[in-house]
Amino acid sequence: MKRTELDAEVFHITLSLSPNIGAKTLSNLRVHFRGDLGAVFTASPRELQRVRGIGAKTAAEIGRMDPARIADQIANWRQRGVAISTIGQARYPAALRDLDDGPPTLFWRGCARPVDPRKTVAIVGTRRPSPEARFIALQLAMRLARAEYAVVSGLALGIDAAAHTGALSAAGATIAVLGSGALKVYPPANRELAERILKSGALVSELHPYAGANAQRLVSRNRIISGLSRAVIVVESDEAGGAMYCARFAREQKRPVYTFDLPASGNQALIRSGALVLNRDDPLGFMLGALDAPVMEAE
Repeated sequence: MKRTELDAEVFHITLSLSPNIGAKTLSNLRVHFRGDLGAVFTASPRELQRVRGIGAKTAAEIGRMDPARIADQIANWRQRGVAISTIGQARYPAALRDLDDGPPTLFWRGCARPVDPRKTVAIVGTRRPSPEARFIALQLAMRLARAEYAVVSGLALGIDAAAHTGALSAAGATIAVLGSGALKVYPPANRELAERILKSGALVSELHPYAGANAQRLVSRNRIISGLSRAVIVVESDEAGGAMYCARFAREQKRPVYTFDLPASGNQALIRSGALVLNRDDPLGFMLGALDAPVMEAE
């Protein structure tokens, strides 16, 4: 396929697959080249480096990109059930569009309809929960699903898996934001759970559909988990746990953060920093009432 036959979406996706090109840099490229992203691939390295966010390394990377090859891959991904939403499209989640570091492209499997941030809540926590915390996550997700809220989490072992399972048990929708590609589910132990999620929810990733997971990607996905959500609930976490990143992103995005008064060091740190404490016996009575009000300002 000739480059002249490719469309703007292919050029956008090709660029967005680079870890060095985020939404802001893509926007800068679009402005510099007057809306013609195809011109990016014929520009000289010197011209590319005039764009804010593009250094010598990224300019060289762009020179090696092959949009025609990506176009063929896109066709293959779509045949395998991957839907693609770019930041300028109506089907891209509105809740992510205004984030400073929102993903320029999302890859979906399952339900690809736009997510309503007024009816989504994230439940996250440790991969090694106490029995009490696992039960809380399961029951909380079931109650949220029965209240017609979608449950967002990260498909990790432990609390994340309990949250997804609880929502599914109540015939609700749940969204798993992956730290890997949409066609390479991580962790492998949750692949069966991922298949169940596809029936009434979605697997979402900003990464190449066959990308593997790594520590940086697993952390980065937390900004999407919180960004898609009306509020974030950290059920149980150590102070150094991955769920604490989700709480941090939530505060930066001005989403309310909730937790439970459990002994875990992360819970206690969140409480000290102003997180709202949920009653274990009736968590939704307080939280859903609060969600009717405007999102609280981050401190």
